Amino acid sequence: MTTAVAMAVAGVILATVVLPAEYGIDPLGAGAALGLTPLAGLVDAPVDAGETRKADGPAAPQQEGPIGRHAAEYRTDATQFVLGPYEYVEYKYRLEQGATMLYSWAADGGVLHDFHGERDGAPANASESFDKRGRRQDHGTFTAPFAGIHGWFWENPGGDTVTVRLSSAGFYASAVEIRFDKTRHPRELTPVNVR
Repeated sequence: MTTAVAMAVAGVILATVVLPAEYGIDPLGAGAALGLTPLAGLVDAPVDAGETRKADGPAAPQQEGPIGRHAAEYRTDATQFVLGPYEYVEYKYRLEQGATMLYSWAADGGVLHDFHGERDGAPANASESFDKRGRRQDHGTFTAPFAGIHGWFWENPGGDTVTVRLSSAGFYASAVEIRFDKTRHPRELTPVNVR
């Protein structure tokens, strides 16, 4: 089962990142949506003298028509959480306004979930909910409406242990896990090497 999940994640990364960025092949259209297809022809091109973007700059995109050019590098993440009875976890990514991410998560039991964000500079516990309901899985894309941390709250409402698996890719800088005991575990994410 783990091998199958790893192969599926690798296939998604290949189809959505590597093929569009390296070879200009975009079978799913995700490369164009994420602004990766121009990289196929520009990887070794010199940087334009007027270009102000830098590799370690903010992740907010610069819109050029339908293309959003990101200063930060594209990253991927895969993780899982084991929730005992009535435990919860939050997992959030640092995104600038307009930054995008693709995600897919699934639980092996029913969970209560809330996809939400917290604006930079907002008071503690001032979050904005985007999608809140009970379900076992969700797959989609997200464009940050404001700079801050954005992600999920999952709660196990039952008496059996539940495992939640998450895979994502996008223009985020870092991630943080907040456990039911209120401990915060920062997670640095490695950029995808497309060269």
